[in-house]
Amino acid sequence: MAEAAILKTQDDDDMAGVKRDYKGNRKETNPGMPKDVVRNEYTDMFESFRDSLDQHHDRRQKIGKVSRDVTALSKKIIFSLQRVRKLNEPIPQNISSEIEKRTKEIKELLATIVDDVAGLRRYQYSMPGIEEFVEAVSFAHYLETQTLITPDQMQAALGDDVPILITPADYVYGIFDLTGEMMRFATAVTALSGAMPSGFMGEEADSGRTILEDLQETSSMLQIVPPIPGKGWKDKKAVMIEQVAKVERVGYGVRVRGNERPKGVGYDFDVGEEKAPVMD
Repeated sequence: MAEAAILKTQDDDDMAGVKRDYKGNRKETNPGMPKDVVRNEYTDMFESFRDSLDQHHDRRQKIGKVSRDVTALSKKIIFSLQRVRKLNEPIPQNISSEIEKRTKEIKELLATIVDDVAGLRRYQYSMPGIEEFVEAVSFAHYLETQTLITPDQMQAALGDDVPILITPADYVYGIFDLTGEMMRFATAVTALSGAMPSGFMGEEADSGRTILEDLQETSSMLQIVPPIPGKGWKDKKAVMIEQVAKVERVGYGVRVRGNERPKGVGYDFDVGEEKAPVMD
């Protein structure tokens, strides 16, 4: 009778959805529920470590998202600036308005993480978006003034409302990337105008300094700067040298065969090869 009662109870449990192990013993209803933790003098310390790690991961995700958004907006600024066709002159109003709007959006994004990157934490988290922002602002500064923006001017571009430090690495890597935008600007304008872009420095209206000279000077400066630790330095330096060489070949084509090519015909990076007309 006892065995029959046990079997009946098990059958009832099975009908009710009760789980059993291979021995027929009833399993715990909520095996995933935490059991009472034995506390000791170290428990509070490790709980503080846990909370600190949680805050760290939350902060890193937040900063990463803001950095990606800043990168996207900075690229849009650069795309707008590549529509400029004159050097050392004010940026056209329609393009300037776009830049101001996106710069404001960038500052609003960065303002949300000021506390997260304060002090030493600025060096703890990767923020490639700042490098892209440096590239965009320095490109706009160059097109308007035909000069290289200084670190102090770059920091001032963020304003007092966004007290985020622009590190030396951010600045230098941003200038490395600037040379690429200068190269693209030089080749596009040269193809459209038939002459290397230049601007007038002061009263020297008869001998404007060309963008090729600016690129060569910037490249020479960056090549003697002490390397910044990290694997990115060598690659950026090699790319910059190749970009300067491309503009030099374009300049060679203008000087040697400029009269043979109508305006609108692009200059290839290999001397002697012509490209299809470039549309504005």
